[in-house]
Amino acid sequence: MIKISIDAMGGDHGPSVIIPALAKVAIRRTDIRFIIYGREEVVRPELAKHPKLAAVSEFVHCEVAVRMDDKPSQALRQGRWKSSMWKAIEAVKSGTSDACVSAGNTGALMAMSKFCLRTMATIDRPAIAALWPTTRGESIVLDVGATIGADAHQLTDFAILGTGMARALFGIDRPTVGLLNVGVEEIKGQEEVKEAGRMLREANMASMNYQGFVEGDDIGKGTTDVVVTEGFSGNIALKTAEGTARQIAGYLREAMSRTLMAKIGYIFAKGAFDRLREKMDVRRANGGVFLGLNGIVVKSHGGADADGFAAAIEMAYDMVRNRLLDRIEADLDLFHARNPHAAMGRPAAAVEDQE
Repeated sequence: MIKISIDAMGGDHGPSVIIPALAKVAIRRTDIRFIIYGREEVVRPELAKHPKLAAVSEFVHCEVAVRMDDKPSQALRQGRWKSSMWKAIEAVKSGTSDACVSAGNTGALMAMSKFCLRTMATIDRPAIAALWPTTRGESIVLDVGATIGADAHQLTDFAILGTGMARALFGIDRPTVGLLNVGVEEIKGQEEVKEAGRMLREANMASMNYQGFVEGDDIGKGTTDVVVTEGFSGNIALKTAEGTARQIAGYLREAMSRTLMAKIGYIFAKGAFDRLREKMDVRRANGGVFLGLNGIVVKSHGGADADGFAAAIEMAYDMVRNRLLDRIEADLDLFHARNPHAAMGRPAAAVEDQE
């Protein structure tokens, strides 16, 4: 039985979207149970509409809800120990649940997750990993916003974290990994990226097939199973891709409604357009995973609908079922066994985070 703790107060829509999403997943996954945290006066009425969900769920009242515009420091001060977001994360720490899912404030969720769960012993900074639709299927891209700027050690950490996620979600024994760069030549790019490439080549890990540098257009091609970058460029790439998908969808709607012949043509080609719409549906890839923590936390997009939030829950479920944390810890142990001096020279902040 897999238990997922839910921050029901997060996101733009709160329980009105989150509870129906849980109901969808409960039908598809008979071995899942939920612990729902939120305000009783808004969660209970929604939960009453789904008696089958209520039968496999536990509800915990929380008086405090973290707002979407709260600063991380403010959320920690006001919501630590008592908010629905904190309680959902704390359930993972105590072992009451196997993973946490929230659509709430990203900065607050990351701050609380780091404070409550702490990073793994050899990890400097956590990363947010996203599933990325490609022409070959899906790839994992990280970091997409947790760490702005990263040194070579942190980039190698991200590669190991992303590899573990790919093995857990895609069922690949040796995922291919690429470092995002301004060119594929080894002489190009920032020194941090080139140094990380050297470290990954020399590690020659059995669980990772390091392919070298990849460029921006390689992400959509699915050139590698995992694409590694730091949070600044990763977040820009993610937002650009989401905006481009919406732009193309808008162009198609406009073109198909412009003339009578276009409308008739759409009727005949509807099947093809439906497949295209499914490929471009960002809800299918909803859910950013906080990797590098001593627990699984999944961040859903704040504006996600019920299908989108359900996808985030399914992601958490799959990572628990496929032992994501065990895979990451094994890969980290292997890397540091082969590179005993890899941790030397890491920033002092890495030590401070563990204290």
